Amino acid sequence: MNTYISGVLWVLAAAVLAGLVGYLVRRFGLDEGRPGNNDAAGQVFVIVSGMHAVVLAFVMVTLFDAVGVAREGAYREARSLVTVSWAVEALSEDDAERVRTLSASYARTVIEQEWPSMRRDENTSGNGWKQLERIREVILRTPASGEWQEGRKAEAMDRLRTVHQQRQERLTLAFNRDVSAVVWFVLVLGSVLVVLLPNLFGGTRLIPHVVIVSTLAGTLALLVFAIYHLQNPFAGDSRIDPTAFRWALERLGAGR
Repeated sequence: MNTYISGVLWVLAAAVLAGLVGYLVRRFGLDEGRPGNNDAAGQVFVIVSGMHAVVLAFVMVTLFDAVGVAREGAYREARSLVTVSWAVEALSEDDAERVRTLSASYARTVIEQEWPSMRRDENTSGNGWKQLERIREVILRTPASGEWQEGRKAEAMDRLRTVHQQRQERLTLAFNRDVSAVVWFVLVLGSVLVVLLPNLFGGTRLIPHVVIVSTLAGTLALLVFAIYHLQNPFAGDSRIDPTAFRWALERLGAGR
């Protein structure tokens, strides 16, 4: 189902359910003493809604930051991969060609195998790690003479370590990033409490009351929906595409 349609359905379902509860409370509930509860109920509502807003904001900001970190990490991984190939060009011509070929194969593995697996939340194969290990072996056994070549070889190894680190961070963000069950419990139960508390207030007419609780419920449902879809930065409409690795293939002369 389209993400936008799904989001609208979430909002409508929450708004209708909250509006129905608000209508039943006002239509069949006891009005005695309800206006007198406004001060006490208002204080409780401010505390509960304020704490819930803090939790929502914290989770949302954390997930948005994770998307930015994942995007920047992918570009850093791709840039470092290209730099490895360029650094080895100062050494043996045959080994430079092998590193370039292996680097291009690694980029294709990320684009064609790993990225679809990350979107489907499936485990990736170990091909990427094996390709990086072969690149490391080629660099280590490549002879270097003189300060210049030693420096380029050291640069290649340093950038390859960066590729390893960014790859590990990317896979961690893809497969170990879910919001915990405890946080979901707090988000859902807190949203329900925030929506139910306005039913303790008195003074408003039936229709305005239903509109108020429906709007509140729809807004909270929209935020929870956003949190649900931001859990995986590599899936959904807000997903990160493997653009960085396509760029790397072009720089390696292997673009398709």
